[in-house]
Amino acid sequence: MTDFRLGNDGYRFVLVLMMLGLNGVCIAQDAVGAPMVKTEQEALYMAVQGFVGKWWNGSDLYPDPCGWTPIQGVSCDVFDGFWYVTDLSIGQVHENSLPCAQNPEFRTHLFQLQHLKSLSLFNCIISPTQGPITFQSANWEAFSGTMESMEFRANPGLKGHIPTTFGSLKKLESLVLIGNGLSGGLPDSIGELTQLKRLVLSGSSFSGKIPDSYGSLSELLIMDLSRNSLSGSLPLTFGGLTSILKFDLSKNQLEGEIPVQISNLKSLTLFDLSNNNISGELGFTNQEMSSLQELVLSSNFITGDLTNVNWQNLHGLMVLDLSDMKLTGGIPESFLNLKSLRFLGLNDNNLSGNLPPKLNELGNLTALYVHGNNLTGDLKFPLEFYRKMGRRFGAWNNSNLCFPVTRVPAGVRPFGVKVC
Repeated sequence: MTDFRLGNDGYRFVLVLMMLGLNGVCIAQDAVGAPMVKTEQEALYMAVQGFVGKWWNGSDLYPDPCGWTPIQGVSCDVFDGFWYVTDLSIGQVHENSLPCAQNPEFRTHLFQLQHLKSLSLFNCIISPTQGPITFQSANWEAFSGTMESMEFRANPGLKGHIPTTFGSLKKLESLVLIGNGLSGGLPDSIGELTQLKRLVLSGSSFSGKIPDSYGSLSELLIMDLSRNSLSGSLPLTFGGLTSILKFDLSKNQLEGEIPVQISNLKSLTLFDLSNNNISGELGFTNQEMSSLQELVLSSNFITGDLTNVNWQNLHGLMVLDLSDMKLTGGIPESFLNLKSLRFLGLNDNNLSGNLPPKLNELGNLTALYVHGNNLTGDLKFPLEFYRKMGRRFGAWNNSNLCFPVTRVPAGVRPFGVKVC
């Protein structure tokens, strides 16, 4: 009969093995992660179920939502030794993302997530069959101390106004509302979000004036209010947006002149006011704006003579679109200061005179549109210019403009321009 009794040395050996095994278990537990507070887990499952439908049972499918079996679109972090949800993204972002229900809702459980920093809904609220979904019924103040980013894209079934309570989200750095069914005026309270760096409220039905308070967003890098029905003039307070890089207010019903305070925005790289009712002249260009790369003012009622503009103040421009306005006078050779220019749109104005052949010296220029003006004389560009531009050179609908047939072969002749 085999004797299984161990001596002192054998006992010590087994004890060491047991200790190593226990240590291994502790390490494994650490790798899985900290536990999750039950109320946090229940709030997460109920909040997600409100968006994706009652068919979804997180407690069965994801027993460890922040560890080995994370939920797609859910990110967590550890606070005081426990997992808490920090990011929640719902909608068809990825192939394995949770699909939304026909009647999603903002459940009260969503606002019980104590450390939620980021909330995103993409293509989720489409066309609710039991009445519209709105922001108004939700307790957004609950996120006043945590929320840093909110993004709602392509939710046409999301109706109503932007609630004034968004102004309580003092830590908010990014507010993106694109392509939703929202309407009404823009709340003044957004101007109280002093940490905001990105404000994108495009592609909806917002109307009324832009609040003066938005000029207080001194940390703002991007403002995009395009594709709405905003009216009134540009606030003079916009001169306080000294950090802004991209400024897009295109496709609205804005009017009045461009305030000279815009020239205070020394970091601005994109300024797009196209498709509005803006009038006046280009007075803001009298100041140095060397960072500006894209200036798009097309389809407005802006007047003036291009030869009176100090284009050297905008020498960083890559895109200049002044088409479909009320500009007069000639095309200045001072455009040669724009060494980085790639696109020049001057079509559908009342410009006259000759087309300067020195524009060929702009080595980066790949598109030049001057059609629909009153230009005269013969085109004197070298053959290489026509070959490089191709159909990106538009000069048709200038009745007194022509090209010398002996200089330009048939394959590269400018479209719609008569022979001299």
